[in-house]
Amino acid sequence: MAEALAPAWGWRQPGAGRAAHVEAAPEFQATTSQVCGLFPFTAGSGTPTVGTPVGRHQLWGEVVCLDPLAWLRAGLVTNPGMFVLGQPGTGKSTLVKRLVTGAVATGTTPIILGDTKPDYTKLVEYLGGQVIRVGRGLDRINPLDAGPLDQARRRHAGADAEALRWEARSRRLSLILALATLVREARITNAEEVALGRAIDLLDDRLDGEPTIVDVLRVLEQGPVELRSATRSDTDTAYREQTRDLVFTLDLLISGSLAGVFDSPTTRPLDLDAPAISVDISRVRAAGDKLLTAAMLCTWAYAFGMVDAATALTHLGAGPRRSYLGVMDELWRALRGAPGLVEHADALTRLNRAKGMASIMITHSLADLDALPTEEDRAKAKGFADRSAITVLAGLPPRELARVNQITPLTGPEQHLVTSWSAPDSWQPGARHPGRGKYLIKTGERLGIPIELSLVGPETELYDTDQAIRATA
Repeated sequence: MAEALAPAWGWRQPGAGRAAHVEAAPEFQATTSQVCGLFPFTAGSGTPTVGTPVGRHQLWGEVVCLDPLAWLRAGLVTNPGMFVLGQPGTGKSTLVKRLVTGAVATGTTPIILGDTKPDYTKLVEYLGGQVIRVGRGLDRINPLDAGPLDQARRRHAGADAEALRWEARSRRLSLILALATLVREARITNAEEVALGRAIDLLDDRLDGEPTIVDVLRVLEQGPVELRSATRSDTDTAYREQTRDLVFTLDLLISGSLAGVFDSPTTRPLDLDAPAISVDISRVRAAGDKLLTAAMLCTWAYAFGMVDAATALTHLGAGPRRSYLGVMDELWRALRGAPGLVEHADALTRLNRAKGMASIMITHSLADLDALPTEEDRAKAKGFADRSAITVLAGLPPRELARVNQITPLTGPEQHLVTSWSAPDSWQPGARHPGRGKYLIKTGERLGIPIELSLVGPETELYDTDQAIRATA
């Protein structure tokens, strides 16, 4: 027979711990720096436990979890944007790879939007994902490929089809304008933008499949009545004069330094059913910054277009609901090619929350953004960090933290901590960098969370970005 539970105040017999009255314990309130001298078992406030475990708190050892989408759903942040800043070699990509692995485990699809080194290819292959290798003689991306967005439009009718058509048109026009701006190294005029938009409309009516830049150039050279009307040209000579610069700009896209990469249909569409996706553009890196910038812009636009298409299909009840994690590494490379490219990137990423998509932007220094062509571009680029609800700082020097402090307020101890991670204190070979795997997570005005990440199992090999250097040593 089970023993009866003791009454709240104890048994009514001698020696049984009977208490006639239990008085509440006195309560005291003070700062942790004062109380710890009287009662040493104090601890800080609890750390986030939703998301992917990314390390232990450096002060009291609690496990800290991080995931932009999970934090948004839990009400910890107001948007799923994340900005990672740190010197080379401090482990920025290691942290992001841990988040990518955690995203796959929780059903979110990570998309590496232009892997320039490549850092993520081995991990994505290990996770069973899709790797697309862009370059001459390799995979190609059609900048005007609307993918499932156009397919969905053709399956619907009425207002839904019209809305999808305008969305596909907007995406195509926006990217071709960005590429033309990059090649010309100056903005496209209003008249040229009107001509491009009308050319895309004509191709949409005439073609059953996706148009290419070659098709746009061909219809501009033909100069049909619709294009002459759009350019307000009364004669053939006036039309040729109006579109002369635009024709040469588009010709550069298919015969200049970008030839053989973006001038034909997409060879391998993104598979949104894959656990993870990486677009490897490391092969175009040797061809120069202009081609690399073009590759990054095309990758961003194509991937965001695919996500938009999947979201539109979900809203129409024609596809499953998914969430995505977009990783935009080497951010500065895609923004410095020509004036106005920042505006294009800003338009692509501004509405991620409505798409169920988190974004992680990675760069070495805010000074990278200061190298952009115009003051307007520099202001918009800094807005990427300002708009991100989560800022993660790896090792940074004091001068860099002064810039960061203008966007994300940092206390004196936080600045001292991050600075202490920026450089080794010894000249001895083989010494571990003091900032390797250490990060400060900041969200708004809250105190930052200092963590240290430790690799486990196959992560040591999968997350290693220095294998090529050691192989030649």
